[in-house]
Amino acid sequence: MSVLRSAAFLGALASVALVDAHGTVTGILADGNYFGGYLNQYSYMDNPPAVAGWSTTATDNGFVDASAYSSPDIICHRGSEPGQATAEIAAGGTVELQWTEWPESHHGPVIDYLANCNGDCSAVDKTALEFFKIQESGLVDGSSAPGKWASDELIANNNTWTLKIPQSIAPGNYVLRHEIIALHSAQNENGAQNYPQCLNLKVTGGGSANPEGTLGTALYKEADPGIKVNIYTAMDGYTIPGPPLFADGGNTGGGEQGGDDGDDEGSNPTEPSSPAVSPTVTPTPTATPSPTSTGSTTGIQTTVTVTVTAECSPTPYSTFRKPHPREFVYKM
Repeated sequence: MSVLRSAAFLGALASVALVDAHGTVTGILADGNYFGGYLNQYSYMDNPPAVAGWSTTATDNGFVDASAYSSPDIICHRGSEPGQATAEIAAGGTVELQWTEWPESHHGPVIDYLANCNGDCSAVDKTALEFFKIQESGLVDGSSAPGKWASDELIANNNTWTLKIPQSIAPGNYVLRHEIIALHSAQNENGAQNYPQCLNLKVTGGGSANPEGTLGTALYKEADPGIKVNIYTAMDGYTIPGPPLFADGGNTGGGEQGGDDGDDEGSNPTEPSSPAVSPTVTPTPTATPSPTSTGSTTGIQTTVTVTVTAECSPTPYSTFRKPHPREFVYKM
């Protein structure tokens, strides 16, 4: 890395620490195996690692607003390009998405989609992907403003979100589109803030279902009731935006087991649920590298043993992600 690029990289890291940041997915656990997401610092590297997470030019941890719903930026975030690695998971398996620390003020729904790449996801045209919804969770308790939301459950669960891959879908390569829609300014025109995150999955086993999907640029409209909404008044319910749930999806996500079964009609107020809270820990890792092949590309696999030594309290608006107290296999 050149001196100038090194300076730019260090400057970017410093700015990340100072910014009142929002968040990104740093990685996922797919059936217990860890796969990396796209980290902001990769954009400053000459040879960034191949990861399952899609790259993006939104290194400010920013958002896509409602005025860009017909733009390709809404599909997998601003300037996104396909990930060059793939996370393998069995149909019916569990995915845990791990975020940087999410701001408490950014209340809103958490929604997950899949789109079949019909081939290699690392070279797919994102504008041709057709997404079907496999999970949605919105307002948990609206009795007092601004309410308790799916995003609050994500925070309470150590900034993670857990979902289940439908058992009946056909095996193949898919893009997982995971999204938080922050509604803290949604009473204003174009005030809703979308934070789409995409990762490549290779689904094994399963059935033969190939659900119809919706183009990413047609998922939402500015006038949707779940997009233009005032969360600072007590609410009896909330209409989750987007197409209906795929019938074999239907989980409401969030907890360690992927939540309760939801309504396959989609776009309905969500029922209250209790979040599963994971403790905050300080890890002591040990690593043994060995070559492996992940999906359609070659990555690095490292076994990491994590030992819990102490508890710590989260710092609001920090971009540093608290480690997860478990042993896992790390795959880039």
